Amino acid sequence: MTERAEDPTALVAHVLQSSPVVDGHNDLPTALRARSGYSVEGLAEGRPDLHTDLPRLRAGGVGAQFWSVYVSSGLPEPEAVVATLEQIDAVYRLVARYPDELRIAYTADDVAGAVADGRIASLLGVEGGHSLAGSTGVLRAFARLGVRYVTLTHNDNTAWADSATDTPAVGGLNATGRAFVAELNRLGVLVDLSHVAESTQRDALAASTAPVIFSHSSARAVNDHPRNVSDGVLELLPANGGVIQLTFVPSFVAPRVAAWEAAYAAERARLDLPAPKWSWPRAPRPEETAAEAAAEFTAALTARLAGPDDPELRRWLAGHPRPDATVADVADHVEHAREVAGVDHIGLGGDYDGVDRQPAGLADVSGYPALLRELAGRGWSAPELEALTGRNVLRVLREAEHAATDPLWPTTALR
Repeated sequence: MTERAEDPTALVAHVLQSSPVVDGHNDLPTALRARSGYSVEGLAEGRPDLHTDLPRLRAGGVGAQFWSVYVSSGLPEPEAVVATLEQIDAVYRLVARYPDELRIAYTADDVAGAVADGRIASLLGVEGGHSLAGSTGVLRAFARLGVRYVTLTHNDNTAWADSATDTPAVGGLNATGRAFVAELNRLGVLVDLSHVAESTQRDALAASTAPVIFSHSSARAVNDHPRNVSDGVLELLPANGGVIQLTFVPSFVAPRVAAWEAAYAAERARLDLPAPKWSWPRAPRPEETAAEAAAEFTAALTARLAGPDDPELRRWLAGHPRPDATVADVADHVEHAREVAGVDHIGLGGDYDGVDRQPAGLADVSGYPALLRELAGRGWSAPELEALTGRNVLRVLREAEHAATDPLWPTTALR
């Protein structure tokens, strides 16, 4: 073992210099919509109300970020298209506001160029096939705007694909779903299988002629959560060439957190209390300021943070504090995925600003080095860590580009 490998801190610094993190999923656009009325101000100085800002991205060694342009799958599909366009606009405005820090990227070469120039490459990922409204024309329009992956479902089924967290209705992918996969392949847009049912995962892997990704999922064998991926599916990734980007979401990675959430839901049901709901925040109207649009969500958030009104539920929470997930929990998933799928088929997808809290030690986007140090301490070499941080997913992006017969991402002249 080399001297560098014996010093996790030095090893991680070397890895992040040679292969910065290419994270598969960050929900900052939605957080900006909700908390700031889409204002992108303050991110250079730091935004402690968010998981993500520019100083912490730098501290975390992030070289490229897939920004999720998620919208609620509870929206009618035509409304979802409009809201997705608003999310895409937010990313372009974000990058335009901080041109010395961020750069839009459409290809793997764009990512490499941005990193070489000291910028964080910014890519777009649509989270849920409901945002396509059943239209390949909408898909092609998104591809022209630079969308580089589409998650086939979010938490609800579409008419053509089953979700992991909905009652099966389609049986995986139907003919429309297979046609969407073919069109994604033709355009060079990645097929993302996070959120979808195992039947959908298997059908998509069978149908896809290009490598797929799981932008933010973990290993079901380590924690039996419906959002995680079974060993049977992980074993299919090498033949496809795809990558699972392991996520940090506490209930996905730590069985004790998932058990606490189930117990909390059961206690609310026992008390006949409605399940807490998250309302999709509206965008600013043309005549409004960003602050005016954000005020409604801010008021609702303040009420939620105050805790439940029911005294019995307050007593239950006092006696049953929510446990934390840890860096070690996440590392266990990474190691399991490497064992089953192989080191060439793993990556990272933190899901920052998409959940209320993250594991201890990974509280925000500055935390990636802590995970890498944990893995280095378990014996991971520099090449293995470099594959995890970015090289694998950039290979997938490049292979999807090469497999595309009609790529539609913007040309240099349109940037």
